Amino acid sequence: MNTDQPYGAAMARAIAESRAAMGVSSPNPPVGAVIVDDAGAVLGVGHTQAAGGAHAEIMALREAGDRARGATAVVTLEPCDHTGRTGPCTRALIDAGIARVVFAVSDPNPEAADGADTLRKAGIDVIVGVGGGEAFNGPLRGWLHRQETGRPCVIAKTATTIDGRVAAADGTSRWITGEGAREDAHRVRAGMDAIVVGTGTALADNPSLTARKPDGSLYEHQPTRIVVGKRELPDDAAVLDDSAPTKLVRSHDPHDVLAAVPDALNVLVEGGPAVLGAFLAAGLVDEVHAYIAPTILGAGANAVDDSTVSTLAEAHRFVIVQAGLVTPDADVKLVLRRHPDL
Repeated sequence: MNTDQPYGAAMARAIAESRAAMGVSSPNPPVGAVIVDDAGAVLGVGHTQAAGGAHAEIMALREAGDRARGATAVVTLEPCDHTGRTGPCTRALIDAGIARVVFAVSDPNPEAADGADTLRKAGIDVIVGVGGGEAFNGPLRGWLHRQETGRPCVIAKTATTIDGRVAAADGTSRWITGEGAREDAHRVRAGMDAIVVGTGTALADNPSLTARKPDGSLYEHQPTRIVVGKRELPDDAAVLDDSAPTKLVRSHDPHDVLAAVPDALNVLVEGGPAVLGAFLAAGLVDEVHAYIAPTILGAGANAVDDSTVSTLAEAHRFVIVQAGLVTPDADVKLVLRRHPDL
């Protein structure tokens, strides 16, 4: 985003702060807030806490303290105007003496909306839309998707060779992509509400499905691990340890998987091929994170198995929204979203 526009730098800081709320705030939106003075100096920063905890504006106001009087609050989402498990953020901003509120995205939830009107009636200057595109497509995306569709944003993750293989003909698969791609994938996991694999993957690879830092330690937030399928897992399976919550969904229906995490905003599907194919066939994949190694196998298992596609016209189509190298291994990462016409 253009950080040179008025409050652009503060909004970029708020969006960055909101990432810390991903997977933590659900079912509430992951919001970031920054309090700045007239010179642009940051007085307080905050993000939404776990459900029932303080919202981003409250956290930022607490850090700013008395310095918030006459200052500007920069928030990624329109401050809420209702009382739920916490009080309305509009009232907190008014009571703190905030002079101006800048927010990126209007709240589509009718129960929480109209915050801007309440603030204006209290004599607070309100500016709408700064960094709107970046905030809409950033950490808020999953929550906004649930507001629109009633279900979480589903992200399919693949790690393949150039020719789309996830394993060689003899079954070897570790490691298709390199260390940099794996570190990036773990950062993504840390912001998810749930991560999904099939019983086939759980039995063949015995993955822990945790979100781990480069030094091997666990990120503070761990997504719920979901294993889908009807085969039994051994008692010592890694996904059954106490490092993260686990749910076993004894079904092959992707809708049952999403029903198992009713508060989720973002769900990551890591496969294998049959599970990814099932989510695609059900029309439930909204985004794809594709890690591609500079390697060709020529044979072996494909990333996706979807028997519902028999002709090019039936293909699942996406648009690329991000592309770049994942260092130091020269792997490529593509982020794709479902074609807007589909």
